[in-house]
Amino acid sequence: MKIRHLTLTLVCAAVLAGLAVAPAMAQSTTTSGTSTTSTSTNQESTRLSTEFTSFAGSDTNSQALVTGLRNGTAITLTDTTAGTTTTTTTTFTPATGKLGYGNVKIALSLAEASLAQAGMTDPTAAELEAALNGGTLVLADGTSVDLKGVLALRAAGEGWGQIANSMGFKLGDVMRSPKAAGSASASAHAHANVSVDKVVFGQSHMTDHPSATDHPGRPDFAGKPDFAGKPTLPDRPQLPDHPSRAGRPGG
Repeated sequence: MKIRHLTLTLVCAAVLAGLAVAPAMAQSTTTSGTSTTSTSTNQESTRLSTEFTSFAGSDTNSQALVTGLRNGTAITLTDTTAGTTTTTTTTFTPATGKLGYGNVKIALSLAEASLAQAGMTDPTAAELEAALNGGTLVLADGTSVDLKGVLALRAAGEGWGQIANSMGFKLGDVMRSPKAAGSASASAHAHANVSVDKVVFGQSHMTDHPSATDHPGRPDFAGKPDFAGKPTLPDRPQLPDHPSRAGRPGG
């Protein structure tokens, strides 16, 4: 009996020890999984930031773009005037909500291609905002270029392929080399190394339709003649009532 009691005691102790270790192992596995996911996310963010550093103008700007697009939060970009220490900042909120890293890459690629198409391969922060959210680039020669904004179009429900096509691109070409795709289109449209005087946001690109008074040669129908004196037609003669059938045979 003593031996049997001792055996049962040892078995119980082993079971209790195993139960105590299990939560620790589960916690370790969960922590490891979270750490792996976090590491993968950081690597993807770093890879995209590095890829678009030249386009954004700096590593800091590129990181701000990737992070803001990924999280759907405000993006702050900084410009430094060449040859000086003067810096200006531009802050805007993406027109879309949160984007996956794949969509972040597509959005930035299309934005880069659209600016290269307009003749800007070294864009300012304001020009980056216009390419993403939409705006008008007023050039130094007085002409302007309207950018619909890849994020604004996406938020309106268009697919990435539709957006690329509306800009005159094939999405595959843009993803392979956004600057090359945009520059090729810029050459075709005689846009190259243009100088932007200012960027205008939040204004409709539609002009008001002119009224009739804006066309001096167009007849004015306000003085249309009055037809009150027009002769009236005589009243239509009234047809006689049909005779009653009461007196007819068989009626």
